[in-house]
Amino acid sequence: FYHMDLYGSKERFDIFPEEPSGQGDRSLGDTRRESALSSKKFQHSQETGYDLEKEVAELAKMYGLDEDREKELELLGGHLEMVESRWPPAPTEKAGSQGSVYNASKSSSPVKDQSQSTTQQGLPSKASQDEDQSKAKAEDEAESHTWSREGLSSGGLSDEWSSQAVSEEEEAADVFCSTCKMPIRAFDKLFGEHKDHEVAQLPSAVESEKEEIHKNMCKLEEQIAQMENFASHLEEIFITVEENFGRQEQNFEVHYNDAVQVLAQKYEEQLEALGEEKRQKLEALYGQLVSCGKHLDTCKELTDATQRLYLENDKANFMKNFFSPYNYRLEEFLKKEVDLELSTLPDFEERVIDFSEVEQLMNSINTIPAPCAPVINPQTPNAATGTSLRVCWGLFSDDTVECYQLCYKAVSNERHSDEQAEHTLKVKETYCTITNLLPNTQYEFWVSALNASGTSPPSERAVYVTAPSPPTIKSKKIRSCENAALVCWESRDINPVDSYMVELSKLTDEDDGDIITESIVGIPNCEVLIHLQPAQSYRICVRALNLGGSSERSEPVLIHTTGTYFCLNEDTAHPLLAILDDGFTIACDELENLECDLPVYDNSFTRCIAILGSLIPFPGKHYWEVEVEEDTEYRIGVAFENTPRHGYLGANNSSWCMRHIITPSRHKYEFLHSGMTPDIRITIPPQRIGILLDYENCRLSFFNADIAQHLYAFNSHFQHYVHPCFALETPGILRIHTGIAIPPWTAL
Repeated sequence: FYHMDLYGSKERFDIFPEEPSGQGDRSLGDTRRESALSSKKFQHSQETGYDLEKEVAELAKMYGLDEDREKELELLGGHLEMVESRWPPAPTEKAGSQGSVYNASKSSSPVKDQSQSTTQQGLPSKASQDEDQSKAKAEDEAESHTWSREGLSSGGLSDEWSSQAVSEEEEAADVFCSTCKMPIRAFDKLFGEHKDHEVAQLPSAVESEKEEIHKNMCKLEEQIAQMENFASHLEEIFITVEENFGRQEQNFEVHYNDAVQVLAQKYEEQLEALGEEKRQKLEALYGQLVSCGKHLDTCKELTDATQRLYLENDKANFMKNFFSPYNYRLEEFLKKEVDLELSTLPDFEERVIDFSEVEQLMNSINTIPAPCAPVINPQTPNAATGTSLRVCWGLFSDDTVECYQLCYKAVSNERHSDEQAEHTLKVKETYCTITNLLPNTQYEFWVSALNASGTSPPSERAVYVTAPSPPTIKSKKIRSCENAALVCWESRDINPVDSYMVELSKLTDEDDGDIITESIVGIPNCEVLIHLQPAQSYRICVRALNLGGSSERSEPVLIHTTGTYFCLNEDTAHPLLAILDDGFTIACDELENLECDLPVYDNSFTRCIAILGSLIPFPGKHYWEVEVEEDTEYRIGVAFENTPRHGYLGANNSSWCMRHIITPSRHKYEFLHSGMTPDIRITIPPQRIGILLDYENCRLSFFNADIAQHLYAFNSHFQHYVHPCFALETPGILRIHTGIAIPPWTAL
């Protein structure tokens, strides 16, 4: 529905962006036609004097291509390919008229450049214009002849041109239709069937499709994994079917053998009873037969004797001598009863065979077999408490189970585990929680399945362990400074644990310190060095861990990072030196009996009445103060761990100390190291002595804390961490103050 002049010309494409150069599908004829058209349009613009860009804009506005198409062109990104073979050339008109052209330039930019160039250089002469018009007319006639030879009719395309257009259409696909899911030409988006469809840039569509394919591949891999797992499960079921068949076959064979054995036993019993009955019948009949024979013999004997007497004697003699006695004998014999009835019948007793046991055996063949052995699961980490364990197991078969029998006993290293008492529980589920157990103790578990047919074999034995008991923090052995703390504790369990965990809670005015601000895990020993922030208060708890889980929290301790804290090591104290209840005051009452009978530890001082404080293992500066009495002689300072216990502090190269001696004339103060001291006089006896240990600057300083006076400083390289040390040379007391912030006047 375009006007023929507009439809046949390519000026309508001037509103679109210029195509990228370098396309190799343009023929030589296309290039020639484009150059001829450019020259004709250049001549036409010179003759008429109109603005080509303006005309294009008016045409675009007339056909509604100025606003909507600009947005679509921005989306297409200038990928519309302008090929001349897409449109058939319109019939040419007379050269003198404003005829239609076959092809337009690729964009309006060349025409614009030519127009600008013409404006700058001026119009060409009339002769040159006529010559150019004649050349353009000749080229147009040649092109028309070419189109005619190729079979271009007045209103249609040839088959060859159609196939060429189709191939170019396939090659020119530069955008992707999201609705139809296919690549299309940019031209089809503007004027074709995809006009109202949603399109996207081809590279972005490719990336989107790649992502979709990647997602589908991931889903496919998941399905493959699921199918592999299902195949493995099918293999397991296949093996289970074989195992169940074997067990069922064995069950049939056992029941059959039992039934045959019972039948054989019944047969033997019945046959033996029948033989016994036969024997009894025959014996009874035989006895009766013998009795009958004896009776017959007697009767025959009497008959024969009677006939013989009767025949041999006359009647008178017979009647006189034989009749009465013999007749009496006959009468007596006849008086005896003759048993003419059978003592036993020939028929045997009907015997009823009891097949109930056989029937029970036969019926039991169709009942469920005894279950197979369950499989007990290994212990789940961090699932136990100090007194309870949760044990789980499974039955990987289709056997019917009425209940399970769980057995367990403690595993002890002190004696053989078989000597431990066994405990048995019956449960319905495949899990059980056992309580009232000992902390940090190993227990051995095994389980059996039960049903009406019997009990399965026991499972493999599994060892579970309960969680440990909460540790006990040694509060008196905690050492700390402004930026660190050394915490020590001890385990309450006999068996060792895997590790320990320390939990820190920073105390503020707003909360109570229940919120854990930091946790330190994987501690192998019963002490840990913790880095802290200065001028803070912390609540510290310790947990013990093993495979079963973690213990409850220990009793918390408070640590303040306002200064250096240490404690006194009682193992190093001289027997005459006493530590008072506060733990930081030492006293000595007498010095006369140095060779006393009090217990002496291996690490105790034996000559100097001294004691060491705990090691200060933190770099940096550390400050503490000692409160002394004016009439007490003492030594205070620092010493290495290996300082001799049979010597005096300051008399060797492993200790540095300040000594106070009372002479008749004055108070004398010495600063001893290796038995040497500088000549220093102190006019005001200090009653509170401050000691500043500076590891980094290798300096040990002493101060009169009451008047902020510096007394003396040792400059020595400490090869190891040192202990605070204290000694009394006369009866008296020393009060030690720790946790004091370093006074600012110590830096002056």
